[in-house]
Amino acid sequence: MSSVHRTRRSMLLAALGSLATTSGLPALASDMGRHLPRVKLALAASQSLYHLPLTVAEHMGFFRQKGIQVEWLPQESGAQALQSVLNGQAEVMAGAYEHLFGLHQKGLPYQSFVQMSRTPQVSLGGSTRTGKSWQSMTDIRGARLGVSALDSTTHWMACQWLRRNGMSQEEVVFVEVGSSAGVTEALRSGSIDALCNPDPIMHWLEQKNEIRLLCETRTLTGTRKVMGGAVPGASLMAHADLLQRHPDRVQALTDGLVLALKWLPTAGLTDILKTVPSSHWSWDRAAYLGAFEKLRESYAVDGLVRSAEVIRAWQVHAHLRPPASRARVLPERTFTNAFVQAANTAQRLRGRATG
Repeated sequence: MSSVHRTRRSMLLAALGSLATTSGLPALASDMGRHLPRVKLALAASQSLYHLPLTVAEHMGFFRQKGIQVEWLPQESGAQALQSVLNGQAEVMAGAYEHLFGLHQKGLPYQSFVQMSRTPQVSLGGSTRTGKSWQSMTDIRGARLGVSALDSTTHWMACQWLRRNGMSQEEVVFVEVGSSAGVTEALRSGSIDALCNPDPIMHWLEQKNEIRLLCETRTLTGTRKVMGGAVPGASLMAHADLLQRHPDRVQALTDGLVLALKWLPTAGLTDILKTVPSSHWSWDRAAYLGAFEKLRESYAVDGLVRSAEVIRAWQVHAHLRPPASRARVLPERTFTNAFVQAANTAQRLRGRATG
């Protein structure tokens, strides 16, 4: 065993305690026909830029390189992706960090084990078809506001923007529209007056002058305005029992994703087009790349979850929850950095060995 693998394994075991090694997991060999352990991963808006690090890791072969095969389970919203994990259809969820707060309030010990972004990466805008000028967020009173689903990040962020502008959730009508093609139809048909969704759809609608943007958390600046600073955004999360029973699988998933996160800051626009399947951007390549440029700084640098950012997110999110449920959440128990620390250490050692 190389020093890289010895270090990674010892760090993982020290951080998680005495873990039983999963038996029978084959290492990735040059023979690509060899069976790889499989992980079922649920996510919403699978072709959005919200999950770009996952797309990169898959299509650059990072997951296979690290010895794991991902089975994708796309859903229309983060709430539906979470439900597929809770009912056993999926083992891991990629979604908004805030889901963990709700899970812990119910006594369910799920944890984030790698962070993909440091902003919520959603925006809110009013439809230009309504005839409203949409000068400020207060113009949204009485509007039918489209969100991917209730209890998804689009819903939570919309509620937070309402709160920051002195309004209550009852002053709008929330309409669940998902996060795929139905979003545009809902806006154009007049079923909704405003929309909160991730990119690239929001950037595209803005460029087509179909919405007037009112708020955004694409950038760190926009996120600071509403959240007070950076917060954990999209993350991979799973039940603590899975992290204990299958650490090698979780480590392989983390290793592949961290490689993608470290590749993204160096990627040019041509690199993005070569890596991302054309189905993600063929409808409007310029809009997709423009949205990526706006989001570039929002992606996590190393995959680590930072305690101060988790506490900030919880302090904001707690205001959206009933007071009686707030005491049941200990923010520091909603994440582990063991796998990311092992991944980063292994990469540093490998870099020194080849350098």
